[in-house]
Amino acid sequence: MKRQTRSEVKRRTTLTLPSDALAQAGRIARGRKVNLSVVVAEALSEGLRAHAATERSRQVLESYRQAFTGFSADELAILDGVMLAGEPE
Repeated sequence: MKRQTRSEVKRRTTLTLPSDALAQAGRIARGRKVNLSVVVAEALSEGLRAHAATERSRQVLESYRQAFTGFSADELAILDGVMLAGEPE
């Protein structure tokens, strides 16, 4: 017997969803000829991936800010490649 991976394990739960979102998900499910649960699960997974990507971006930006704390505006501009060699100050 094949063991289910963590992503394959399913649990039944009750959710309260906005009626317009539920109606749209229902239309998508009917159009694709799949269960409503499939559409909701896919939408939730996509939203969670987007949230995780946003959080990673936020962490990278915060690390960047911490790494360059104390640099002057001119030093930061040079690091960013904004100031070109020979450009008047």
